Amino acid sequence: EWLGDDRYGDTRQSLDNPLAAVQMGLIYVNPEGPNSNPDPLLSAQDIRETFARMAMDDAETVALTAGGHTFGKAHGAGDADLVGTEPEGSSIEEQGLGWISTHGSGKGRDTITSGIEGAWTANPIQWDNGYFDLLFKYEDTWTLEKSPAGANQWTPSNQDTDDMAPDVEDSSMKVPTMMTTADMAMIRDPEYRKISKHFHENPEIFADAFARAWFKLLHRDMGPKARYLGPDVPSEELIWQDPVPAGSTSYDVNAVKGAIKSSGLSISEMVETAWASASTYRGSDNRGGANGARIRLAPQKDWQANKPEQLSKVLATLTGIAEAHGASIADTIVLAGNVGIEMASGAEVPFMPGRGDATDEQTDADSFAVLEPRSCGFRNFLKKNYSVSPEEMMLDRAQLLGLTAPEMTVLVGGMRSLGVSSDDRGLFANGSTLSNEWFNTLIDMSVKWTPTGSNSYDAHDRSSGEKVRSATRYDLVFGSNSQLRAIAEVYAQDDSKDKFVADFIIAWNKVMNADRFDAA
Repeated sequence: EWLGDDRYGDTRQSLDNPLAAVQMGLIYVNPEGPNSNPDPLLSAQDIRETFARMAMDDAETVALTAGGHTFGKAHGAGDADLVGTEPEGSSIEEQGLGWISTHGSGKGRDTITSGIEGAWTANPIQWDNGYFDLLFKYEDTWTLEKSPAGANQWTPSNQDTDDMAPDVEDSSMKVPTMMTTADMAMIRDPEYRKISKHFHENPEIFADAFARAWFKLLHRDMGPKARYLGPDVPSEELIWQDPVPAGSTSYDVNAVKGAIKSSGLSISEMVETAWASASTYRGSDNRGGANGARIRLAPQKDWQANKPEQLSKVLATLTGIAEAHGASIADTIVLAGNVGIEMASGAEVPFMPGRGDATDEQTDADSFAVLEPRSCGFRNFLKKNYSVSPEEMMLDRAQLLGLTAPEMTVLVGGMRSLGVSSDDRGLFANGSTLSNEWFNTLIDMSVKWTPTGSNSYDAHDRSSGEKVRSATRYDLVFGSNSQLRAIAEVYAQDDSKDKFVADFIIAWNKVMNADRFDAA
């Protein structure tokens, strides 16, 4: 529901992860206050939570709020009911136009958008310290009022003419400035007030803080610095860019593979660890992935999906091998997965060295927490039941990894055939051979599947009634969905054994190298 409160649990601190906007339809928080309640201290709670979800601390939050509101104005010149539907909801002849307003001219001083009306500063087209000047100058006289559109906003009593803003159509006219409830939080919340006062008294520090926070906000989804282009790329290494040191390419790859093969690690342990490392990659913001080997650092090493106890054992072995051969741990983890696949298939898996190992000092642990997989269909893992189905969450993970439907299908079938499953459900094969056996078993019509829970199913032989296997929704969707079943039936064919192995290796290699921007 538009502006609904469904994203919260019992308290205001229980906003659903990984969401940041407090209500459907908002970018950050409700500027009028929580659910339009004009309480600056309650607004501060929402602001702090939302901006923390964006990996912004209090200083960055104040800088972005003040800097952003140094420019421009809000528009609420009249009743919001006078504004038409959005572009997608408008008739086809509108050709992309939307929100057509019948209030006056519908533009200029008659514009209606947020419903809040007015500029924040006296010179809304100039970078200055006007935002803090007005906040503090009138801090004892800010009065809660209603905009012409009926929105809650704050206006200073007896404002000096010099502190007023120019009218949007006639700059010789002066109109009062305003602040939103969210703006008032910048001086009413004790921590925000300290920062606001510091910025007010030190304009140069404020300007630098805003520039840094703005750069972070606009570049956060571009991934590591290796993806930046142009003469204005800053030389400074910033922790939110998820920096990774350069790795080595001069070590003996075959020697490392030999050491891994004789290490005593099982095929499923090697494959599952490599997948856990690489599959954090998100094409949406180019974060995560195997480069950096952050799976050995907090918080990733403790994520439930990564089986911390097993992971600790595997990493201890692989770290020793990496150190003995001059390879990075990141490369060694990927190599271990490749070795497991080669042992299980007899085929060669391509490998590109050069990954580096990030340090704790180069890792913002709080920021990386949002990458935690709450669902991983490839590993048959579901942390808990969600409003979204497991198979839909698997599709979301696949698209974040840049996978096609056939690539997702072959990877799931291959991972199961190699014994990768968080609770052993969906393991229809022997776990030591990369084969298409899983698909053959999946589409077997001699069994009847019955639900045993929200994400668990048992198969019983139709003749004897004997239970023969178990599975999850992640598994059964490949037999239930018509498009995925068509792909599964291709891989299940007797003459598709070689195709299955070849396609699995191609898709596997794609995931292992998804974050190799340094080699692009």
